[in-house]
Amino acid sequence: MPDLPGRTILDNILWARRRTLDETRLAVPLERVQQMAEARQERRDFARAITADGLSGLRIIAELKRASPSRGLLRQHYRRREIAQGYVAGGASALSVLTEEHYFLGSIQDLTEVRQAVDVPVLRKDFILESYQIYESVAAGADALLLIVSALPDPDLRALLELCRRLRIAALVEVHTEEEVERAASAGAQIIGVNNRDLKTLEVNLETSVRLRERLPQGCIAVSESGIKTAADLKRIKEAGFNAVLMGERLMAQPEPGRCLQELLAEFEMRSIPIEGRDSKAEAH
Repeated sequence: MPDLPGRTILDNILWARRRTLDETRLAVPLERVQQMAEARQERRDFARAITADGLSGLRIIAELKRASPSRGLLRQHYRRREIAQGYVAGGASALSVLTEEHYFLGSIQDLTEVRQAVDVPVLRKDFILESYQIYESVAAGADALLLIVSALPDPDLRALLELCRRLRIAALVEVHTEEEVERAASAGAQIIGVNNRDLKTLEVNLETSVRLRERLPQGCIAVSESGIKTAADLKRIKEAGFNAVLMGERLMAQPEPGRCLQELLAEFEMRSIPIEGRDSKAEAH
C-alpha cells in the first residue's frame, strides 16, 4: 500500500489501517464479532502480570513482530509459537503481538496462535481506532490492547476505554508528550505507556520516559516502550519508577529472542543487586 506524500509515518499507518478495517468489517460483520466477544469467558490479568515485585522490580512485556517501519523485515522465518514460548521461558511476564498487516506484516491470527502457545497475558499491539477492533481483540483472545493517544480524539479515547472496561480487557494507553499524559489521565487511563519512539519521526530517545514519569498520575501502572536495548537501559527505567518495559526489536533481531531476553535479565538482576550482595553471590559460586 503506497504512502501518501507529505504525511508522517503515523498518518500513513492510520490511513492503511482504516482501509483494512473497512475490508475486515465487510468480511466479518460487527454483530458477529460482538457475539464472539460477549461469549468469551476467560481472561488473564494483564495489569497484575506487569506489576513489579521481587528482586529486579521490573516486569518485561516481550514483543513479537515480523517487521517494523524503522527496521524493515526483522525475521524471514516468523515462528510465533516458538518465539512466544522462548520469551516466557526467558522471563517475560506478558507478551505483545503486532497485528497490523502492512507496515508490521502481522495479523490477528498471530495473536490467537501466540496466546494458545503460552499461559501469560497477551496484548494486541495495533492502531485501534474504533469499537469494532475492541470486540475483535476480545474475540481473538487478547487480554489487553494498545490505545494510542495521538491517534484518537478525546471522546473516542474515553469511549474505547469504557468499552474495554465493560468487556474486561486491559488497555495500555500510549503517550509521548506532556499534553498526551494529561489527555490519558483525563480519560481515566489506569495503565499508561510512555513511547520513547516519536511515531511521527521514528526517532528514539529513552529520556522521554525519564522526563514524563513524574507527570504520570499517582497510582497508575507505568510502562516504558521502545528503545530499550541493554541492562543499563533497564536499570535506568527501573530507577525512574516504571513498573514494566515493552521491548521487541532488540530481541526479535537475535537468532534466539528468548535466550537473548534471559541473558539480558540476568545481567540486569546483577546490576540491581547492591555491591555487597553482588560480591556474596559471586563467592557462593
